Amino acid sequence: MALWKKVQCLPTETLNSLYPPTFPIEVRHYLASWLEEQPWDDLDLMDPTTEGKALILLSHIMNQLRRLAEHNHNIVERMRLQHIATNMTVYQMQPLQLVRAVQEILKRERSLLNQGNFPGLGVPGQLPQAGSPALSPAPSPLPAPSTAGGKQGDDRERHRAIDRLALRVGEIQNCRKEIHHLQESMNWEKQNYDSLQAQAIQNSMLDQNLPESCNNLQNRIQQDEFKSQAFAEKRIQLIQEAVHTLEQTQQQVELHIQSWKRQQHLSTIGAPFSDNLSSLQNCCEQLLTINIQLNQEMIIAGRESGAEPFREQQEKLALLLKTLIQSALLVDKQPPQVIKTQSKFSTTVRFLLGERMNSGKPAVVKAQIITESQARNLAQPGSLTENVGELINNSAILDHNGSTKSTSSTFRNMSIKRIKRADRKGSESVTEEKFALLFSSEINITGCDTAYNIQVISFPIVVIVHGSQDNNALATILWDCAFSEMDRIPFVVPDRVSWQQMCDTLNTKFMSEVQTPRRLDNDNFRFLAQKIFDEPDISGDFQNRMVSWSQFNKEVLPGRGFTFWQWFDGVMELTKRHLKNYWTDRLIFGFIGKQYLHLLLQQSEDGTFLLRFSDSEIGGITIAYVTTTDTGSRQILNIQPFTKKDLEIRSLGDRIQDITFIQFVYPNRAKNEAFNKYYTVMPNKNNGYLQATIHTKVAGEQSSSRMGNGGGAPSTPSPLHSDLDHQTQMNLQTPFNTARPFNPPAFNREPISSRMGNGGLSSAPSPLPSETPMEPPTQMNLAQINDIFFTHPGQFQHPFVNPMLFNQLPYPGGPQQDGLMQNNPPMQGVLEPFPEQGQAGAHYHLDLPPPTDWEFVELLGGDTSRMDTDNFQLPQ
Repeated sequence: MALWKKVQCLPTETLNSLYPPTFPIEVRHYLASWLEEQPWDDLDLMDPTTEGKALILLSHIMNQLRRLAEHNHNIVERMRLQHIATNMTVYQMQPLQLVRAVQEILKRERSLLNQGNFPGLGVPGQLPQAGSPALSPAPSPLPAPSTAGGKQGDDRERHRAIDRLALRVGEIQNCRKEIHHLQESMNWEKQNYDSLQAQAIQNSMLDQNLPESCNNLQNRIQQDEFKSQAFAEKRIQLIQEAVHTLEQTQQQVELHIQSWKRQQHLSTIGAPFSDNLSSLQNCCEQLLTINIQLNQEMIIAGRESGAEPFREQQEKLALLLKTLIQSALLVDKQPPQVIKTQSKFSTTVRFLLGERMNSGKPAVVKAQIITESQARNLAQPGSLTENVGELINNSAILDHNGSTKSTSSTFRNMSIKRIKRADRKGSESVTEEKFALLFSSEINITGCDTAYNIQVISFPIVVIVHGSQDNNALATILWDCAFSEMDRIPFVVPDRVSWQQMCDTLNTKFMSEVQTPRRLDNDNFRFLAQKIFDEPDISGDFQNRMVSWSQFNKEVLPGRGFTFWQWFDGVMELTKRHLKNYWTDRLIFGFIGKQYLHLLLQQSEDGTFLLRFSDSEIGGITIAYVTTTDTGSRQILNIQPFTKKDLEIRSLGDRIQDITFIQFVYPNRAKNEAFNKYYTVMPNKNNGYLQATIHTKVAGEQSSSRMGNGGGAPSTPSPLHSDLDHQTQMNLQTPFNTARPFNPPAFNREPISSRMGNGGLSSAPSPLPSETPMEPPTQMNLAQINDIFFTHPGQFQHPFVNPMLFNQLPYPGGPQQDGLMQNNPPMQGVLEPFPEQGQAGAHYHLDLPPPTDWEFVELLGGDTSRMDTDNFQLPQ
């Protein structure tokens, strides 16, 4: 009652819009306290037990209205309440409509009161001024800006329209019942009238009241005939209005089905999509019921009137029914849109009117593959005479699932055995040819005399025969999904689209494929525009420029061997597999042009870097950093891109940690602070094995001393692989004067390997000169040594082979074993990639203590005459 007191203060126009004719304001007023006490919000319309509860509530409402009418002394109010109680019987056929109506009324009341600031609030009956909120439509209880809220609002509006339509059918049925009741009364009264007339003729002198009784009966008969005629006219009007409303409501439901299909299509490129069909199925089932009921009412009315006043309406109903049944067949789970021949795939077809199917005759759904031309001409007879492909496992039964209340056919192991392609024109490739799967069935609906042949086609598919065609086929599907119209002719797409549309598509696809909430920004789009339009200096507003299919995936990018889509797809694949978290945490700048890159880094501190996707390589990410040369000039260098294979061996975070001369993530964030959580911490395991690690080494890394990361004099950084000049320039540094690569002779490994065993060095006296004292580590060029067995302790690190770690092995001057002297702690040498200019293949340098005399002799094949331990030179 407290709520109703506040509601009465709302403007009159607002109050009038709150209560429908089937639930007038008088019910809300007289039963205010009782209505607000009932648990309307707790009633679940999907619960089967709710219908019984709704009937009980309806009975209470009607009984209370009748009692109020009996005790009301005002004749006008008494008759009004009796009339309302009678009209409430329309809910007996659809009791859930009462629950839905009351729930909606109470929600709208609360929502309006929460708005506040109504003109005249607190002064009942005062009219609002023009433009006031009271004159606006009642807001939805759910937030309007939300997509989900808007969808739920649309669902509610559709259900309200169907509820009103169901109530209209209820009124038609009540008219029929009233006509039938009046006809019975008239038949009885006519019989009495005839009897009284006969008595009056025979006994006119005995009973003076007989003429008056006859007149009264005659008057009642006339009144009943007038009422019956009025109800008959009302029924005709209600039927015509109901058919018109049904047509409009069904059009909205069919539009919703088309919208669902469109959203399903866009979900292929990552657009949000809810595949729940429960609401649509409920709408279709109600429309089918209303259609059949209306048709029955028209048949009865025609029989009673002895004419066919509803022929036009019946023909319209038949067409609506056929359209509804056809629209109810959907491809619930689409087949893959790129299908390789001889490979299995699955798909599911769902029929939204499955509960109304004739259970005595199971329906079979059959599938066949059709061309784009056949899809356009489905309505023409003979369009499917040519068989363009052979499908395996292409039929399934429409099964009903009682728990989910869905009826569907699932093709679990379908495959395309062969395909016949059409003649191609010009430069058109097989990956641009579109096919589709056509599903068809014959359906029998309970309550309908005829069977219905229905069919539905899948989204376009591209059939390939080799995995190398997959990328280009995906481009065809992406263009089709993103830029096709909802009501297009199959499978027409524009050849050119605006750059804004392309940006939206690339962003949606990237976010979906990578599964990241981070969007592409304007800087990214500017670089992508520069790339696809081949205009490095592009600037300004380019959103209205047009992008063609050829620019997207037919024309090779200038100076490259791939198309724009192939390059972009490679970036997505790399990011999805190895860079998702870095991208989401905004540690990767990503898409950036060279001019903008130089503009950003040129004024930054030495060692500042950013991560960008390689411009010249598919699926690569490179580190661009700024440094100062010995001449004082600023230089932007790009480290050779890391590909998927590189990042599978060592993660991006660990590679960034390895490279010591990059210290700040653009603009000025400390590297270790930004990437610390991505560094791998090696566990300290003592399981009997020597731990192995991999380390990233960049040629010219000594230049980091200039950046405060090491001692020594500054040196000019070596030119690295750069996207600016697209060349690989590496500097080979060695302390040895070698005229040619060292190719050592074969030698006996036994003495060396014996030194590496658990027993330490051999106790046999060595015939060789005494070992030289330990020197600081020296760098040895081992460019062509493929066969050497490394004897000194060191960490073997290379990204393409299995590493070997010798941290704890003994060596001359190392820990005492088997009686050897213990002089110095073990040292560690590092073997790393060290490309030599002008040569291909893997080369290495090794930081180790200088070899002993004994090892020199072994390296020289036992020839001690060539050994000079004070000034060792590799053999020329």
